[in-house]
Amino acid sequence: MAVTTFDTLKFVETLKASGFDEPQAKGMAAAIQEVQNSNMDTLATKADLRELEYRIIIRLGSVMIAGFSALAVLMKLH
Repeated sequence: MAVTTFDTLKFVETLKASGFDEPQAKGMAAAIQEVQNSNMDTLATKADLRELEYRIIIRLGSVMIAGFSALAVLMKLH
């Protein structure tokens, strides 16, 4: 998985240049970094998506087989 880096020093300096005081800028940088780090555990990887795709294909195939079986039984009864 690609890792995105967050340059907190540059972020703080940019905020300070925009009129934020240092405690505000550092607080915002810390909050953004915390959110970014906590979300990394919940992101789906390509392998997760591939597994989900296979599970959907299998489920769809099962539903189609059940439908064709029911249709065959109904046609025999008719």
